[in-house]
Amino acid sequence: MPEVVKLPELGENIRAGTVVGVMVEVGATVRAGDTLLEVETDKAVIEVPSPSGGRVVEIYARAGSRIEVGQALLKLETVGGAVAAGVAEGGGSVSESPPPVVPSALPGAEVGSLTPREAEVTPVLPPTSAPPPTSVPPPTSVPPPTPVLPPTPVPETSFPPVPRDVAAASPATAVSLPPGESAGRGVIVSAGPIPASPSVRREARELGVDLRQVTGTGPGGRILLGDLKGFVKRRNEAGLPSGVVVPPTRKLLEGEALPDFSRWGPVTEEPLKHVRRLTAERLTATWQTVPQVTQFDKSDITDLEAFRLSGAGIPRESSRGETKVTLTAILLKVAALALVRFPGFNASVDLARDRVIRKGYVHIGVAVDTPNGLLVPVIRDVDRKGILTLAAELADLSRRARERKVTVEEMKGGCFTISNLGGVGGTGFTPIINSPEVAILGVARGRREPVLVGESWHPRLMLPLALSYDHRLIDGVDGARFLRWICEGLEQPWTLLLSGP
Repeated sequence: MPEVVKLPELGENIRAGTVVGVMVEVGATVRAGDTLLEVETDKAVIEVPSPSGGRVVEIYARAGSRIEVGQALLKLETVGGAVAAGVAEGGGSVSESPPPVVPSALPGAEVGSLTPREAEVTPVLPPTSAPPPTSVPPPTSVPPPTPVLPPTPVPETSFPPVPRDVAAASPATAVSLPPGESAGRGVIVSAGPIPASPSVRREARELGVDLRQVTGTGPGGRILLGDLKGFVKRRNEAGLPSGVVVPPTRKLLEGEALPDFSRWGPVTEEPLKHVRRLTAERLTATWQTVPQVTQFDKSDITDLEAFRLSGAGIPRESSRGETKVTLTAILLKVAALALVRFPGFNASVDLARDRVIRKGYVHIGVAVDTPNGLLVPVIRDVDRKGILTLAAELADLSRRARERKVTVEEMKGGCFTISNLGGVGGTGFTPIINSPEVAILGVARGRREPVLVGESWHPRLMLPLALSYDHRLIDGVDGARFLRWICEGLEQPWTLLLSGP
């Protein structure tokens, strides 16, 4: 029995990824749990396991291709919904089991005739205990139900006519349209559940789109992700009616037309890496939606660096082996105590619900430069850990990030971010907030500068710091106080013991 394996939900808000490796071949026999593909998604490489056992008869996904949640990956030939132990191991009998519901149960369609993109199917509800009806009344005897929330009319030129066979493919949900409306308006009114996968529904909620206004081109009128994107694009080109929100990121990255650069000389093209694509989308969205202000200051770290480099009183061993205490590890601790002292920076803004979310934990992300792009693993409960423990965790996370072994979960839940470019150079920069956080600390390279101490000038090691913050929640004076508190915490660490929360 053929079974189409699709890309499952891989995590919250993860909708797509790039195939970095196909671990099976056509004709191979796999068992439930065996790795089928490796997918790079949301800055991590995730293994996709086989949901059941069987023999691989067709592979749709290819290395380097971009796939979406719910998209068909490959087709398995199973026995009774799962390969028998004897088939997988080379002998034995097959136990009987009731056949599972597969896409071939769709009226007028078979799995073998579907393309990878058409392999999405409408969920089949479990049978109820009520006996089946003895007869089915003719369609004309059933009055059409009342339409649910008919959408606002849109210009006729915004949508192409809807094929009549699409509406006819799902007679159980089709109802009469209000007077003056026609199927050519690109509108589907449903009296029952809207035929769309959970990932499409989530995407529609994020875009502010009513799925009843979207024409589905999948089997049985099912709404695919491409249908939703096409709808948003047409509405955007038609003038963006009220009630539809199109993120500026998508319009900028997908709709920008570039000139033919080959007119002026030789050029080469390469695919945009998944990590770089995610970075571009998120930072562009933050830049265009968050009113960001950057505050600058300097901290005199002459004494701190002399103590750190001397190693006096600093243990080198921890539960994870030898540990090097870096300036970033010290900054982690100081920033964590600053977030406790100034709780307004340990929050997120939810304008959709007119709420400010205050966080009762302190998790801090650290930007790590890797061959595949910038990753931001998160260290948990920084305020409750010592500097030596933080240094060990930071070294471990940084190493695994460069080796692409950090998990998706280890890059979620941050309250604040530190980006340290001091090892590279520069006198300062303006970091972009890692939304939905409301602040980020940028660190440049320290340099010796003449500083007036008393009546004379002395060479001191000054560390340039830049704090970018969300002006919707944080005022300028609060940003200046927060950054000055960090500077003084680095200059006189013992004052942190006296300040308290």
